[in-house]
Amino acid sequence: MAQNTATKPDNTPARLADDTTQGKTTIASSVVQKVAGIAAREISGVHALGGGVSRAFGALRERIPGAGTSATSGVSVEVGEKQAAIDLDIVVEYGAGIVDLARAVRRNVITAVERITGLEVIEVNIAVNDIHLPDENGESEEQQSQPSRVE
Repeated sequence: MAQNTATKPDNTPARLADDTTQGKTTIASSVVQKVAGIAAREISGVHALGGGVSRAFGALRERIPGAGTSATSGVSVEVGEKQAAIDLDIVVEYGAGIVDLARAVRRNVITAVERITGLEVIEVNIAVNDIHLPDENGESEEQQSQPSRVE
């Protein structure tokens, strides 16, 4: 059988997920990235994915028609032929137990990626970059009235 060396039109590296006598199935890294991002957001206590800068770019990207989705913000993946490694940057809700939350996110991401893609997830590294406070959408009156101790 001749090997197909043609590249995909969007130049996204695709990984071989299945090779049978009836054909091959390849999965783009962006697919794994999106599945991991959605699975992480499903866990209660995860406020957002990404650090401050990536969330700001994600908010801008959402406003531009056709610019893509922010489902992959805060998610990076390394995908081989049969395995994947995932790094997540998350913001947690105040009050959530970070260790338990990270375990739940890791378990959900591994389950989703392995079930949907068939790739073995060898590691999920989670970096907690921030804690979202209930009144962070605007400064509370208490914060506005207190002078700063540091100039």
